[in-house]
Amino acid sequence: MDLQEKSVLNKVTVSDRDLFLMGEKNYLLVHESPPISGEMSLFGSKNASLPIMASLILTSGVSRLHNIPGSADVINMCQLLKELGAGVDYNSITNVLVVDSSSINSFLVSPEIMQKMRASVLVMGPLLARFGRAEIALPGGCAIGARPIDYHIKAFKKMGVECVIDGEILTAKASGLKAEILGQDYPSVGATENILMAAVLTQGETTLINVSLEPEVLDVISVLKKMGAKIEILAPATIRVTGVTSLNAIDHEVIPDRLEAGALLLAAAISGGEIYLPGAREEHLSLFLLKLREMGHTVVCGSEGKGIRLIATDQPQAISLITGPFPAFPTDLQSPMMAALCIAQGESVVRETVFENRLIHVPQLRKLGADITVSGDTARINGVRNLYGATVEATDIRASCSLVLAGLVAKGSTCVMGAYHWKRGYQLLDKKLAALGAIIKLEAR
Repeated sequence: MDLQEKSVLNKVTVSDRDLFLMGEKNYLLVHESPPISGEMSLFGSKNASLPIMASLILTSGVSRLHNIPGSADVINMCQLLKELGAGVDYNSITNVLVVDSSSINSFLVSPEIMQKMRASVLVMGPLLARFGRAEIALPGGCAIGARPIDYHIKAFKKMGVECVIDGEILTAKASGLKAEILGQDYPSVGATENILMAAVLTQGETTLINVSLEPEVLDVISVLKKMGAKIEILAPATIRVTGVTSLNAIDHEVIPDRLEAGALLLAAAISGGEIYLPGAREEHLSLFLLKLREMGHTVVCGSEGKGIRLIATDQPQAISLITGPFPAFPTDLQSPMMAALCIAQGESVVRETVFENRLIHVPQLRKLGADITVSGDTARINGVRNLYGATVEATDIRASCSLVLAGLVAKGSTCVMGAYHWKRGYQLLDKKLAALGAIIKLEAR
């Protein structure tokens, strides 16, 4: 089957069964598969979609967002906006989201929604800008580290917000937000987005120093500018915001998901296949692609950096990598990449500097026969000839991807429990992989 015949992607829709399979007790059954081969399109970035959806709280009117993935986190954010009073219409077939924010009348978010996803904290900034108040529960999400919201709270306090934590409930209020010079000890993605969204409606000039400038953050900035915000990006890693009095509804297409692209490229790499992603952008994945080339894979990018083709080598080589803020190696692709390194020739060294628990998937890869030792934030992976199927547990979104990728080449069958995380992070990625030749199925217990 040639590349064009394999391009069946977005015609796959979300059915009632798919929604049912978002439950927490489901699992992915993966069998040793033939080489992944074909062409596939990409859904929009989940990590851009969630803050962009939160930013609509800043507007009053009907906004239309395109290429919004139907992941469980996005569905939960839709529910959150509804709880605030917004009119929400999401079409999982066209991936178009329409939100009428004019009817938002609440600053309260239920703990049930907050505890389902980390990104729920991103409504704090927009709610403070709109109402001067926000009452939220401390957010949940993946078990990859503490990920405290200290940076968010510290900045909001400097902007004049009174923050009180009572148990799991955070209440924030301000008579008026103040423009300030704000700095972060670490370029946190979430804190950058949250503070930025509060600043755009804060009168005066707010300066954010040592910010995150990941592709997803830049997409949020693009949206805010479309709304009418006045934002300048300055070197090095600084954003200057001049507050405006109101923002307009917008029409926007979210950037393609570089993490879905990474997962698909690694699926072809680990299985010895070939894949073409016409929507993938080289500028979003530059160092990741260099590491794939270091392993021996052929990676060809299209004109102007759009479209990526990978042809896998049959003798992948060990590499070393260190995760960090963009443009360093993405922490969200560290665990999927580690799956590919498990069968690479030689010793690979992976150092995780972003999240303290991002190596939590290592014991699960060991169950499949991987030879990995961990010391502090560093993992050493000695490539083995074969992996072997077993029952493993996914503890976060990217760990679920790592275990599925390993399962594609493990002898026999691999049962990946905790598939809820998989559904939180990806829309129909199991079906996309199946369309490309993988033997994989999402099942319910």
